[in-house]
Amino acid sequence: MKLLSGFALFCLLSSGCTKENDMSVAAPADTNFINPNAVGNYTYLALGDSYTIGESVTQAESFPYQLQANLKKNGRNVEDPKIIAVTGWTTDELQGAIAQAKLTQKFDFVTLLIGVNNQYRGYPIETYKKEFSALLQTAIDFSGGRKARVFVISIPDWGVTPYAKTFSKSAQTIASEIDTFNAAAEKITLAAGVSFTNITPDSRMAANDVSLIAGDGLHPSGKMYTNWVNALAPKIMDVIK
Repeated sequence: MKLLSGFALFCLLSSGCTKENDMSVAAPADTNFINPNAVGNYTYLALGDSYTIGESVTQAESFPYQLQANLKKNGRNVEDPKIIAVTGWTTDELQGAIAQAKLTQKFDFVTLLIGVNNQYRGYPIETYKKEFSALLQTAIDFSGGRKARVFVISIPDWGVTPYAKTFSKSAQTIASEIDTFNAAAEKITLAAGVSFTNITPDSRMAANDVSLIAGDGLHPSGKMYTNWVNALAPKIMDVIK
């Protein structure tokens, strides 16, 4: 497997690169990061970063589209998800994109997964707590105030990936920092009465199973996203009947 340079890794995790150095499969933030809808009975909004847009996998393999397919298979006819997510986004960048989108629609359910780039860039945990809390409230608002229809997903541990071997921090340090961010997110989420799905232990299985990692050596593969969906879908089916 050909590994990219440390600068390319920064491009994948952060938004500080020029267009020609950006390996994101997502559209630029000022154009088409909100997907068009197909006809369905239930509407779905997915908020996040590379893990939501599905960096380095096909659209069908991304977890929002796999989630849609799983729910359809189980009798819930879900529209194509609206996605506000771009590789490299931090909590403040997601906040800005949501404001720019000016969505007024309410959704039958909402997923939120954000924070890995805060950890990667070394942003303060207190800043993350404040901005994550605001994003969670935004997600609740998008659900029409129905907290049971908002689903937060934990940050996966990229420290087990091949790319992490080229990074200055050890896998143990990355794991510890990820755990700190996830503990904060879980506490805030549960205090708000919202569901929290912990996929981080599953992401760490990639240390011994390369099939769980996409071809870029950094992001999850479609197989890993399937595992996330299997953990998340039953919770969603309980509230959209």
